[in-house]
Order: sequence, then C-alpha cells, then structure tokens
Amino acid sequence: MIKTTLTIDGMMCSMCESHVNDTIRQRFTVKKVASSHKKGTAEIISEQPLDEAALRDSIGKTGYKVLGIQSEPYVRKSLFGRK
Repeated sequence: MIKTTLTIDGMMCSMCESHVNDTIRQRFTVKKVASSHKKGTAEIISEQPLDEAALRDSIGKTGYKVLGIQSEPYVRKSLFGRK
C-alpha cells in the first residue's frame, strides 16, 4: 500500500475538501482519501502508486493547484501497538 500526500492551494472550506475527495475517487482507484482545507493537504491510500501528472491535471481542472506530492509506503497503525 502507498500513502500519497498532496499539498493543495485553494481549498477554503469543507465543500472544497469534498470536491477534491470526489475528484480523486472518480479518477483513481483508491482505498481511502481525506482532505483538510486547514492543513492544505489531501492524503490518499492506494494499492499502487498514483500517476503524479494525472493527479495534478485532475485537481487542476477543479480550480485547485497541487503544490507538492509526496509518496511513501503506508504502514497501517494497529491497536495496542501490534502489527
């Protein structure tokens, strides 16, 4: 699993978060996506790495700007500190 964190400019409210989340869900195969207008980020969990150019393009078409993309292996947090 891969965790991709996007830094996004232009999100001002929870509706903006929903718009970004819906765009990502519609265009990419993801397990989970959560955005925060306060932090200016979107975190995506997916089975495979996502196409960064396609992410920038898809979100750009909605009126927001992707300032940065960071991907790393996703380590699921477990209850009681066990894996």
